Amino acid sequence: MKTVSLTAFPRTKTRRSGVKQLRASGRVPAIIYGRQAQPQNLEVSKIDFENLIKHSVSENLLLDLTVSEDARPKRLVLVQDIQHNPLTGSLLHIDLHEVSENEKVTVMVPVESVGEATGVKNGGGVLEHVLFKVKVRALPKDLPEVIHVDVSGLEIGKAIHIGEIKAPEGVEILGDKNISVMAVAAPVTEAQETAAAATGTAEVEMTKEKKEDGTAGAAPAKGEKAPAAGAAKAPEKGAEAKAEKKK
Repeated sequence: MKTVSLTAFPRTKTRRSGVKQLRASGRVPAIIYGRQAQPQNLEVSKIDFENLIKHSVSENLLLDLTVSEDARPKRLVLVQDIQHNPLTGSLLHIDLHEVSENEKVTVMVPVESVGEATGVKNGGGVLEHVLFKVKVRALPKDLPEVIHVDVSGLEIGKAIHIGEIKAPEGVEILGDKNISVMAVAAPVTEAQETAAAATGTAEVEMTKEKKEDGTAGAAPAKGEKAPAAGAAKAPEKGAEAKAEKKK
C-alpha cells in the first residue's frame, strides 16, 4: 500500500460544543495512538481527507502524516476507523494508528469478486458475496487496499473459502480457512417463488384471522377482576328477577 500525504493539527477542543464548532469550521476531529507515544487529539481538514477517500479504492489508507507545530511532526499512520453520520454520510471522527514501517500490522481488507462465475453464466445461478472483509497481516507497505477473488471457475453449489484465496506477496490472510467468501446458489424456480409467495400470504391471513376472532377476550375493566378459568358466566340481572318471581 502506497502512502498518501496529509497534514493534521493539534486539537484543544474536546468537549461536545467545541467539537461541534470544529466540524462547522470544516475540520474533523481525530485521535492518533500507537506504541511510540500517548494518544493525542488532532484535527484535519474535512475536504483534504474526503479527497483522499475519493481517490482510494477503500477507506484503508496509509498516511504520511505531518502534525503541524509538534515535537514529532512526521508519522507513518494507518487509518484505523472512520465514523460517518448515519443519515448524511458526512465525516464525524477519524481513528489513526501510528505504525512502524518494519513491524507487521493486522487490518480488515475488503473483498471483491473478479470475473463471471461459470454457474452464473451457463447455469443461471446467483453469485452470493458471503464475506465482505477478511483480516490480513503484513508490513504497512505490503498491505493491500482490496483482496480480489477470481470466481470464474465457480459452479452452482460450489464456494470459495478463506483458505483458498491466493494472498498477495508478503500478506497473510487470517481466520477460519473453512469460512465461505463467495458462493454460487442455484437459481430460484417458478415453483419455489410461488410456494414462497403462498406461504407469505397464508401467514398474513392467519394473523388477520386471529385479530378478527378475538378469542382471547377483552381485557377486564379497571377495578374489575378477571373471571377464573372455567367459571360460569354470571346471569344477567333481569334473568335473576324472573327466576325469583316464579318461585
